[in-house]
Amino acid sequence: MIYLDLFLGFLKVGLFSFGGAYSAIPLIRDVVASYGWMDEEMLAYIIAVSESTPGPLMVNLATFVGATKAGILGSAIATLAVILPAFFIIILILQILKNFWNNRYVQAVIRGLAPCMMGTILAMGVFMAVKNVLPGLQVSAFDWRALVLTAVLGGVFFGSGKIFRKKMSPLLLIGISAVLGAVVYSF
Repeated sequence: MIYLDLFLGFLKVGLFSFGGAYSAIPLIRDVVASYGWMDEEMLAYIIAVSESTPGPLMVNLATFVGATKAGILGSAIATLAVILPAFFIIILILQILKNFWNNRYVQAVIRGLAPCMMGTILAMGVFMAVKNVLPGLQVSAFDWRALVLTAVLGGVFFGSGKIFRKKMSPLLLIGISAVLGAVVYSF
């Protein structure tokens, strides 16, 4: 039964997530919570780990959840379920759109989807930031260290663009985050 649940849950994620992994995080959160596979805190940790490991975020999340719930076969089933829809959808779209790609209506739809995906990603980022700064949304549990780290990392990211006139490497930002997190939370 767990294999079928993993397949159907991550097939849903694969089918209905559009715009990349970050826009799929709310859907992944809903699927994982509805099946009771992990709580929100654990999911936040897994997202952080998935971000720092090679490979697509959705695939890493599906593989991890599948492995923790049903071993190697579970990870294979969850991973296959999350990538299967994209595989078939891309093949179908390429066959259909190769003749319509320059159509102004198709281009309008594609341009219209971009702001929607940016909004979804921004909403998830704000949700995760608030969740880390105010665990359980309780003012008494305010984590000032998370707020300071978020502000410092935001300053480093945006400040480096102003100073060096080029974007900071995500790998460098992850490294800085790891060092600052280890230093701040060790005291």
